[in-house]
Amino acid sequence: MKRIIPFSPPDIDERDVDGVVEVLKSGWITTGPKTKEFEKQLSRYCQTKSAVALSSATAGLFLILKMFGVKKGDEVITTPYTFVATSNVILNCDATPVFVDINREDFNLNYDKLEKSITEKTKAVISVDYGGWPVDYERIGDIIARKKGLFRPSKGTLQEFIDAPLFISDAAHSFGASYKGKKVGSGADFTVFSFHAVKNLTTAEGGGVTFSDVGSLSFQDIYKKFMLYSLHGQNKDALEKYKNNSWRYDIELAGYKFNMTDILASLGLTQLARYDGEILPKREKIFSLYKKYLSKSDKIILPEFDNEIITGSKHLFPIRLKDYNETKRDELMKKLLEEGISSNVHFIPIPMFSLYKSLGYDIEKYPESYRKYENLISLPMYSRLLDEDVEYICSAILRCC
Repeated sequence: MKRIIPFSPPDIDERDVDGVVEVLKSGWITTGPKTKEFEKQLSRYCQTKSAVALSSATAGLFLILKMFGVKKGDEVITTPYTFVATSNVILNCDATPVFVDINREDFNLNYDKLEKSITEKTKAVISVDYGGWPVDYERIGDIIARKKGLFRPSKGTLQEFIDAPLFISDAAHSFGASYKGKKVGSGADFTVFSFHAVKNLTTAEGGGVTFSDVGSLSFQDIYKKFMLYSLHGQNKDALEKYKNNSWRYDIELAGYKFNMTDILASLGLTQLARYDGEILPKREKIFSLYKKYLSKSDKIILPEFDNEIITGSKHLFPIRLKDYNETKRDELMKKLLEEGISSNVHFIPIPMFSLYKSLGYDIEKYPESYRKYENLISLPMYSRLLDEDVEYICSAILRCC
């Protein structure tokens, strides 16, 4: 019997609904006490000194670069094998994305190529935890430290408080993953999470940044900068004005509108409360079932699994088909859809998009990224996926491929 299996619906239960309703009834729905509590819980979960909740992970990546004065003529290194938000924020600072191809054995940055790519123009490195599998944070940190002699901070910016390019982790996929026994969130100068609707933990739309002291900047000073930049440069938010019965405020810089609301934060709080105990274990079970069924075929290359260094968040289950190209991959996805199974591809390498082609980027310079992309399919992966659904999906793949 044909089933209808979506790709990645959110895991919402009555506790989530009740939390949102409570905020709606409270009379305070914008940034306020729930957002501050969510930030506190994020920081505690990730074992950092602070966290900030924002409207998206993209906002977090962008604000970090803007806060540290990244501008035209500067370079920021990242991977071409990511969602385009990672590199678009670099362009939106008028800086230049420098792409480093991924490893042959996994989807993460090639560390040797990363080291060779750092120059006097490099202001930051943005790594990406593909699918929820953390990069080797220590190795990247060591590479950046070894090259710090090349770092040239721009005068009059926060770069003068650091002595090497910023290490920013795009951990949009890896909330709840672990690196060397610690939750992802403290391995880089800044770690940026996404809480979009399809992520393991969702606030519908939203993101968060975790951090401690960076260089000679205290976490308190960094948090204040985030507050200024995320709310039009105001030195008071709505909650502070309300609590102190003081409407007067100042504008200290030309900021943006990237704050999270209490409605979204309330959803984040209830999701976080059941994350390790309910949501992650369900995803781990589904991941194991996929591995069990699909390992029967020698045509399928399964994703990398946990090892002594990392434990993934099980955000994606990407498979690759041996001897497949884009055309055969797309045909298989069409067959799966005819069986009622939605699938996806993570990701189209960034140099393949028209915008980046027009800027001079060429996918031929990133052969590993293309090699992964051309035969990859991301399978449905969400915590409410039933065991029999996984068996149905795998049966269809084994029959069709």
